[in-house]
Order: sequence, then C-alpha cells, then structure tokens
Amino acid sequence: MAQYTVAGINFAHFHMGDILGIVADNPDTELVAICDEDQESSTLGLQDTADEFGLDDDRVYTDHVACLEEREPDIVVLCPSPADHVEWVEKVAPYGVHVVLEKGTALTPGGYDRMIEAMEAGGGTFLTNWPLAWYRSHRTAKRLIDEGTVGEVVEVHYYDGNKGSGRFEKVEFTDAGEMHFAGGDQKDVAAAAETWWHQAEKGGGSLVDYLGYGANLATWFRDGELPVEVTTRTEVPEWSEVDTQSVTVARYEGKGLSKFETRWGTFTDPWVHQPQPKCGFVVTGTEGTISSYDYEETVRVQTAEQPEGYEVEVDELEAPIRDQVEYLVHCLDHDVDVEFEPLSPYHCRESNRIVVAARESVERDGPVSVE
Repeated sequence: MAQYTVAGINFAHFHMGDILGIVADNPDTELVAICDEDQESSTLGLQDTADEFGLDDDRVYTDHVACLEEREPDIVVLCPSPADHVEWVEKVAPYGVHVVLEKGTALTPGGYDRMIEAMEAGGGTFLTNWPLAWYRSHRTAKRLIDEGTVGEVVEVHYYDGNKGSGRFEKVEFTDAGEMHFAGGDQKDVAAAAETWWHQAEKGGGSLVDYLGYGANLATWFRDGELPVEVTTRTEVPEWSEVDTQSVTVARYEGKGLSKFETRWGTFTDPWVHQPQPKCGFVVTGTEGTISSYDYEETVRVQTAEQPEGYEVEVDELEAPIRDQVEYLVHCLDHDVDVEFEPLSPYHCRESNRIVVAARESVERDGPVSVE
C-alpha cells in the first residue's frame, strides 16, 4: 500500500493530467480521488481522467468539501486558473493536507503571503511546481553558474511560449493513454474563450501563462536577486481580451537590463520543434555566457578561455529531485522544508513580485518598482 494518498482538485489547467501520471508512477503515492467543480471551463475532462487512471465513480467528485472529507487525502494537487490560486489554497489548507500548486502565480500583492499563511495555519507542506525546474538543460545551466563557470550573472534573457492557445479547447485521453488536444491545431476562438487562457478575470494571457517561468528561474540563476524596476509592454489582438505577446525589461541595480518575453504564436511548439527565437534562456556572466534551451540535450558555454564556445551535455536528474512528487515525498519522509528553490513558496513569493510588477506596468503604461 502506498504511503501517501493523493487527490487532484480543480482541472482548470491540463497540467493536472501530467502530474497525476507522476503520482500513479510513484510507488509511495496513490491517487484516491479527483474533483472538479467547473467542467465547462476546464481544459481536462474529469471523466476521461477517471477512465485513464481507473477510478470508480465514487472517487470522482464535483464538490471539493465532500472529496476532502470522505477521502481524507494526504496530498492535494491543485490546478486552478491563476486568478484562483489563492482562493483554492485557502479552501484546502484547513484540511491539513500537503499541497502541490501548479505554476503558482499570485496576481496581486500579498497573494503569496496569504497562501503561505493559510498553509502554515493548516500545518501542511506547500510546494509550488514550475515544470521548467525539471528541464535538464536549465538544471545544468544552474550547476554551471554555481560552479562559477561564467562568473557573476549580470543578464538573463528569456523567451518562451507556444504556437497558440486556441488548440487547447479541451484535453482528452486517446485509447493509448496519450493526452490529445481536441480540435488539433485549428484556432477556435469561441471555444478557447471558455477557458481561463482567454479570460482576463481568470488571469489569462501569455504574460501570466509564461512570465512566471522566466521570473522564477532567472531569480534562481541570480541567487535570489530581484530587479529594482520592470517595464512591460503587451500585444492584445482584436480577437482576444488578453495579450498573446509580452516583453518585460527588468533593471537590476548596478547590473544593467535583463529581458523576459512571452509568446502565444511561436512558429512551432518547442516540445515538437524548437522555434526561432528558441524557447529558453541565455545567461550572461562577468566571465562568460550560457545558452540553455527547453528540451535540448546540450547547453552552450562561452568563456574567456574558450570564446569560440563549447557544448556541455545536460545532466541526468538525480533522486530525490527528479519530479515534484518524488521531491515532496522526500520532504515529508525526512520532515524537511521545501528547500529546492524553484519549488519553495518563499522563493516563488519573491520571483512572483516580477509578475505582479509587470502586470501593474501594463496598467500604468510605464515602469514600476519591484517591491
């Protein structure tokens, strides 16, 4: 019997399917329930998920209170829309559960503090998952930075996104158990508008969808250093109420400018074919540079000794930090805090300040201090 029971609650983000697959593969965790209260606006089908993971009807819920009280899970995976992150953490925290919050953005100042306070009051461990933390290229880049390969980091340039959110009308499971985006690659704006991606009040838009990734890892690369000011511009097409492109310029005290770009509308999806510009990071240090792109098998390094550059094969991830479930189990088994920075709520609270300031910059149409 597995050591920890898990419930997946709120299916607004299709990443839920990926995480539940990791839960199912881990011998220390068992999926005992799933719950979604708003299937009309979700991107992953509740019944499809139940069928995929062999859950009987009595383990499928549309009321999170009933789910938590009847199944008493040890761990809850939350995948709400960004605007609902704080609300859902505050809903489940009083049940004493440990929480995995996917892409843990808080859209307003103080939102992260509310989530942390709720979890501390409930007594559960709080882990905020950012999928880029599991890309071997970026983990390798961080190792090289920590080893001093490029000296002190002075610039981080980030570009990431996808071909377009319109195809994410719904996510289904094929007979082979693979995730499938209903509607293929055709943009169905009316259908997409039913999901949080294209709803401003839910935190839709490419900025919220992707800036958190870049802010989180850039802050990690810089050992927690935050910019003093950001200026953000967005592009909102006529057919959408939210942006499909954003550029954030971050000014660091005494260290110049860094840049974060998000894009719905890359030429190709990076998980199929890397577009140009490539999705990922370019890090400039006082002694060299590193380019680290999503999904790639090498990172490229330049140094004063080798200005022509050279390739470094990406590292293999090692236990217990190979995925968010394995790492949470490790923290619980050893009664330790979440110390791996990209997943730590305290690190995420700080990097989230960049996202909050960027959104405010768009509203003000000018630079905003990061506070």
